[in-house]
Amino acid sequence: MRNPSDLTDYPRPSLAVDTATFTVADDVLHLVLVRDRHGRLLLPGTFVHERERLADAVLRSQAQKAGISGREPQQLKVFDDPDRDPRGWVVTVAHLDVVESEVVRAGIAAGRISLVPVVEVGPGGSVVLPYDQPRVVAEALARVRADYADRPDPWGLLAEPFTLSDLRLLHEAVAGEELQRDAFRRRMQPQLVPTGQMTDGRRGRPSRLFVHRD
Repeated sequence: MRNPSDLTDYPRPSLAVDTATFTVADDVLHLVLVRDRHGRLLLPGTFVHERERLADAVLRSQAQKAGISGREPQQLKVFDDPDRDPRGWVVTVAHLDVVESEVVRAGIAAGRISLVPVVEVGPGGSVVLPYDQPRVVAEALARVRADYADRPDPWGLLAEPFTLSDLRLLHEAVAGEELQRDAFRRRMQPQLVPTGQMTDGRRGRPSRLFVHRD
């Protein structure tokens, strides 16, 4: 009689990780993509090695495929549709990261990664991702936009100190739309601390400088 605890005869899925990494360049939200051996653009990802932690697999794939290191991506969601990958039964644990443009500059220069505006990825866009990665991107984008809806630059893309105008332009890039100035100021300013300093006025009128309250 078979021992009920013996699972060695049962099929097991392969475990993978994929990371949706965003950055803002030229006031536009972009997605960081790499090319596989077939020349397709896709999210940086990899299969998880035996006894490897998910976080370590994510960092390995970011470093090896995108030239990004020193990050702490957040776990996003498990995608486990048995038919999601034509190569076989592959469960992927999607992760999310939002990085400064300087972080990806070396990878771009080396030709390892491509920055694609998020509006060009997915239905109606010029870039069609393989597998169910469009769902991963949609989930990740919704999470990032939710993060930025009520908190000032929660992923720390702006160097401190910054002006409310700089902050609003960043949030507009993430939201993909223009934000009403007064409503944005009322929502964000209570979460900021004025430094008591002003800009030098070289770009328009002098403006107050702020840092995050937390």
